Amino acid sequence: MAKKSKRYRSDAENLPEGPVPLGEAVKRVKGFKEVKFDQSVEICFHLGINPKQADQMLRGSLSLPHGIGQTKRVIAFCSDDKIESAKEAGALAAGGEELVTKIEGGWMEFDVAVAEPALMRIVSKLGRVLGPKGLMPSPKSGTVAPNVVEAIKEFTAGKVEYRSDQGGNVHAIIGKYSFPNEKLEENAQTFIDHMNRIKPSSVKGTYIKKIAVAATMTPAVEVAS
Repeated sequence: MAKKSKRYRSDAENLPEGPVPLGEAVKRVKGFKEVKFDQSVEICFHLGINPKQADQMLRGSLSLPHGIGQTKRVIAFCSDDKIESAKEAGALAAGGEELVTKIEGGWMEFDVAVAEPALMRIVSKLGRVLGPKGLMPSPKSGTVAPNVVEAIKEFTAGKVEYRSDQGGNVHAIIGKYSFPNEKLEENAQTFIDHMNRIKPSSVKGTYIKKIAVAATMTPAVEVAS
């Protein structure tokens, strides 16, 4: 296990003894010692789901009220007549077969891939390339969309993608350390409300077991749910 820095250990000594209200948790994270870069702030949920059950696996995307303070490199698999409008909307690259060939050749300089439903028949060739990296377009994540131009705009602006892992956890960026506390709190609350809305009907017992917020270089502060 990597040794924690002196700064991190000092911050950890000032953690509250138990869960605190969301606003207080954000305030605590922002109160830790600052570093030389604008850290990302994340929220993490530990859920009472069974990751082995397909109907309890969670995956999706969400636009937060204040964005996340970063843009993403987006590519679009679309028909020829939409290539120009896709690029105008912010797509780094757009197209069909030729874009598939480019990626098969090793080009991976992008963060999000979106696709029109009709193009998935050719995009499926990239399953072994994009799947392991979490980049395969999917209706569940909102990256397969009839209105591909609108999807490009949303993801370029920083729409958040999330998916549950094998431990039943979901984590995602909710903003930057430089954001005012109120914006981080509103983004976090939006995510919490969303997670409550998508609770799988088959989940028994406690659904949200734990919520925590943390910045890139800080300890996590547990949120009272």
